[in-house]
Amino acid sequence: MRRSLMPAVVLAVFGLLVGGLFRYVFDQSDEASVANYLRSALEGAAISLIIWSTHLYLTARGAWLRRRPLIVDLLVRSVILAVVVAVAAMVLEVILYGHGLEAKWIRETFLKIIGLSLLLSIPITTIYELVRMIGGRTLFNVALGRYRQPVREERVLLFLDLVGSTTVAEAVGELRVQELLTRFFFDIDEAIVAHGGEVHAYVGDEVIVTWLVDTGRPSRRWLDCVFAIEDRLAQRADHYRKEFGMVPAFRAGIHAGPVVVGECGDSRRQIAYFGDTMNVTARLQQHCKEANRPLLISGELNRLLPQADDLVIEPLGATQLRGRAAPVEVFAVAPAAAVVLKKSLKL
Repeated sequence: MRRSLMPAVVLAVFGLLVGGLFRYVFDQSDEASVANYLRSALEGAAISLIIWSTHLYLTARGAWLRRRPLIVDLLVRSVILAVVVAVAAMVLEVILYGHGLEAKWIRETFLKIIGLSLLLSIPITTIYELVRMIGGRTLFNVALGRYRQPVREERVLLFLDLVGSTTVAEAVGELRVQELLTRFFFDIDEAIVAHGGEVHAYVGDEVIVTWLVDTGRPSRRWLDCVFAIEDRLAQRADHYRKEFGMVPAFRAGIHAGPVVVGECGDSRRQIAYFGDTMNVTARLQQHCKEANRPLLISGELNRLLPQADDLVIEPLGATQLRGRAAPVEVFAVAPAAAVVLKKSLKL
């Protein structure tokens, strides 16, 4: 919901302007009244929002369409948009102007509205697909050139990977595992976005998520993100059992510290993170298996957390993580309710 609200507001304002401009360019001078300009602006805003809503619907519900080649996807979307915009334009004409559909309007105005709407849908679709491919914040930062020169930032990093993907690949094959990973990453994305996280990269069966550290106040949104992912997988458990014969589990490590962020590459640019914070987070995630805990955090991350009675934070002491000389304070974290339930099941 949060990721759809701001684009909807921007598109509504954009539609208002386009609707008014459409009235100015195409209508006769004797029709240039404040009321008509207002109607055209509202019509432009409504059609823009309808186009946006259609894109969102096809993205959320159109799994059958996303599995087709891109050219087929675009053609089908264009046909669907043409039909939706045509119906919307006719309905809005009746509602806003209070009369039936006139032959002159259909002949002179209707086709112009359809053509302009489909023309505007091209940049909307292109920008939307770019955002989905590389992330809205990344696209924004690349456009502004924020990371043309390396920048040092305080960030929280989450490394989260799927447990047992190698074993599953041996049992059902690599193509089937890729389907599982695709579904897994899709299902957990909503929780990441809802808690302000930004997906930095997918690496095999692992996802790297990052947040800027807000030093002004304590926060636990990164922990709540992991718990929300856990809840989401529990909600989808029956689907995973039916589709893949197993319910995915994960191990996660979270650490906070300085990261150097900069653009790298030429033919394909991307935002890259460098520094010891990346290495420590990766080692924390790998240490989950040895510690037999699904979620480990560092002492640096623990110091950013507010006091909370609904968490059980278990100190595991200073730990020598693989590939690092200095030990790291490690803590296991779990919701208090889950710990109580686990103890009661053992009794």
